[in-house]
Amino acid sequence: MQKTLIIFKPDCMEKRLVGTVLQRFEAAGFDLIGAKLTRLTATQLREHYAHVADKPFYPEIEQFMSSRPVLVVALQGENIVQTVRDLLGPTDSRKAAKGTIRGDFGTEMMKNVVHASDSDENGLIEIARFFKADEIFA
Repeated sequence: MQKTLIIFKPDCMEKRLVGTVLQRFEAAGFDLIGAKLTRLTATQLREHYAHVADKPFYPEIEQFMSSRPVLVVALQGENIVQTVRDLLGPTDSRKAAKGTIRGDFGTEMMKNVVHASDSDENGLIEIARFFKADEIFA
């Protein structure tokens, strides 16, 4: 079984779409194995977005992602990383097809409803970043 991390971003929280989006993951057969409501700190965000933390647009990411509490979720299932990414559509919501989560609810590159791990390895790293071992029920 693979695991992946999902962050319901501030735009998802503001639009009250968490249940709708989570239902799509559950309908795809995935199990919820961890969840917490949290406000992401500058330290967490810098670590999570380390691959772009030195880019000129990073402060905008940090400001957006810390603008309100988010729901951080760990999911488990067969082929979950690729299937979740297929359900989401491309990162830029403006390029996402209708019927995908981002195509239906996202508005732009950053306001794209959720973050999802991009590989099995990153899924495990990201889950460990946001959850203690005893907060995962797999």
